[in-house]
Amino acid sequence: MRNRTPLALALLSLACAGARPHVAAGKVPAPLSRSRQIVVVTTRDWDGVAGVLRRFERRGARGAWARVGAEVPVVVGRTGLAWGVGLIEAVGTDGPRKREGDGKAPAGVFRLGPAFGFAPARAASRLRLPYKPLAPTTECVDDPASRHYNRVVDGDALKAVDWNSSELMREVEGYRWGLVVAHNAAPPAPGLGSCIFLHVWAGPGKGTAGCTAMGQANLEALLRWLDSSKTPLLVQLPEAEYARLRGLWRLPPPPVVVK
Repeated sequence: MRNRTPLALALLSLACAGARPHVAAGKVPAPLSRSRQIVVVTTRDWDGVAGVLRRFERRGARGAWARVGAEVPVVVGRTGLAWGVGLIEAVGTDGPRKREGDGKAPAGVFRLGPAFGFAPARAASRLRLPYKPLAPTTECVDDPASRHYNRVVDGDALKAVDWNSSELMREVEGYRWGLVVAHNAAPPAPGLGSCIFLHVWAGPGKGTAGCTAMGQANLEALLRWLDSSKTPLLVQLPEAEYARLRGLWRLPPPPVVVK
């Protein structure tokens, strides 16, 4: 994050999250029922920084989830997880709620994409996701007072700037490759969290400001696998919440924990 003046024009508008349905007993929420690819991230508890990422795919909306690839170690926010603003409203829980600057990654269900990175568009032509190359003037606005809050914009394209804080994304090594997590995106609510991505980590055990991060090779493999036509989603929860919601949402089995 850095304070900065002049810039703008939405180059990369964060994906619309849509309405957030309540969880109804006996009925899988519509966003999950339509998805054929999910990325599942679980942590030990709300305060855990280390987590595990697993990939699942199915042939159709009524099919069974099949595991793809190996488990991947990840890190989340430096202070853990908190319920975010995604596709499904959190109910029946006393867990923390995501706020700007709290150092927590959002828990819940979120759309994924577009992808972004330092590479030119031609280098990402094999991806099955929309891809936006980062320019020196690409920044993500994290000032809740700005009308561009929680948006990725091209600073040179805007005639006026109304924010005092943003992140120059081309200067962040972890954004060499990345993927937008559509948290608090439809429309963004001031102060509920911004600029949430999957990106390259600084190393195991090193939490983020609120994103989910992993090794570069693992992230590249994830990006190559994801397909926007399969409505890929991120399901990110502490282990206890995942166990509580697994049957209701018809999620895959949780990872085996060896004690």
